[in-house]
Amino acid sequence: MNQIVDADSLVTLHYRIVLPNGQPALSTFEATPATLKLGAGEMLPAIERLIVGLPLGGHHVFDLAAEDAFGPRRPELVERVRREHMPAQEIEAMSIMEFVAPDGSRYSGLVREIDETSALVDFNHPLAGKPIRLEVEIIGIA
Repeated sequence: MNQIVDADSLVTLHYRIVLPNGQPALSTFEATPATLKLGAGEMLPAIERLIVGLPLGGHHVFDLAAEDAFGPRRPELVERVRREHMPAQEIEAMSIMEFVAPDGSRYSGLVREIDETSALVDFNHPLAGKPIRLEVEIIGIA
C-alpha cells in the first residue's frame, strides 16, 4: 500500500529552499531530515498544502511566488527602535537581534543601520518578498 501525506500527518522529509539566483537559502539534504506535524503551525500553510497528497519516497520541486511563500515585504515591519529599548550588548549593522515582547514572546529582527540613539530594524522574514523554489523528498509518514 502506497502511503500518502494527509493534512494531519507526521512527516519526515528533506527540503531545500532556493532563491531565484540559484543560491540555497535553507536545506536539510546535507543534514538531519526535518520531522513536522502538519496542521500544527510548524510549517507555512502554503507549503503544507503542497505536501499534502505526496507519496512516501516522492521527490518534488515547486516554484512559489513571494506571496505564496514567505509573503510580501511589508514596509510597516521596518521600525526605528531607540537604543534604550535594545539589549545592552554590542550591536552591529546587518546582524540579527532577538527582542522580547511584553507578553514574553520572542521575535527576531535584522538591524539594517544603527547610530548612537537608535537602530533601523527590519522584522520581515529574510525571505519575504522573494519567490522561491522548494524541493522536498518525503522520507516517512506517520
